[in-house]
Amino acid sequence: MVNKLKLYGFNNLTKSLSFNIYDVCYAKTPKAQLDYIAYVDEAYNSERITDIMKHLTEMIGAQVLSISRQDYDPQGASATFLIADDTMIPSGGNETVAHLDKSHVTVHTYPEYHPDTSIATFRVDIDVATCGKITPLTALDYLIGSFDSDIITMDYRVRGFTRDLDGEKIFIDHDITSIQNYIDESILNKYDAVDINVYQANMFHTKMLIKEIELQNYLFNTDVRELSPRSRLDITNNLRKEMIEIFSGRNVFGSGSFSG
Repeated sequence: MVNKLKLYGFNNLTKSLSFNIYDVCYAKTPKAQLDYIAYVDEAYNSERITDIMKHLTEMIGAQVLSISRQDYDPQGASATFLIADDTMIPSGGNETVAHLDKSHVTVHTYPEYHPDTSIATFRVDIDVATCGKITPLTALDYLIGSFDSDIITMDYRVRGFTRDLDGEKIFIDHDITSIQNYIDESILNKYDAVDINVYQANMFHTKMLIKEIELQNYLFNTDVRELSPRSRLDITNNLRKEMIEIFSGRNVFGSGSFSG
């Protein structure tokens, strides 16, 4: 994003994006559930998510100052980046780290399953906070495409203020009515999306739920042709149930088990 505003001093605005995705999978047996957890744990280990976040920082025009990453036992991974925009490259000294404590990228993964069901889920939490002219919204298409994103929740907030040459306060330096403004239409068409925005506070919230379920894409180590029509319908309904409950943030259908 090109900053065309003429400012007095440094752009002090802080732009924070919280980006969460869920991937939902049907794994019929306890072994398949464990195998799915092992699969996503390897596919999105700390090295892989670090590579994704490096590309994200390049896309938003940030400079990486330091990286910390970790894989966890029994599963999960995380990575943390300290970043700066091109006007904040450190020239040495410890004061730079304190100055940049609001500019960072963090990512955590959470594979999980329950032994009494045939559902396994994979959650990714990404938080990006930037100072200055750059905004993490420009990387949303890339983030959505980097994961199997069945449910997406996003929170974006612009905090603080900066000043123009006349000393007038500027509380936001880019146009936005919805986070959806920054997502490609071809991606949006695949989802049902809901906004809850507080414009007076420069706070924006969007939730997205995948519209179509192509069953084979949700079966782990199972061929859809091996399933009866009734089993296919039951599995599809239960996958949709799981997605709706995650999307709405509550158990709306009660408990149940899978068949097939």
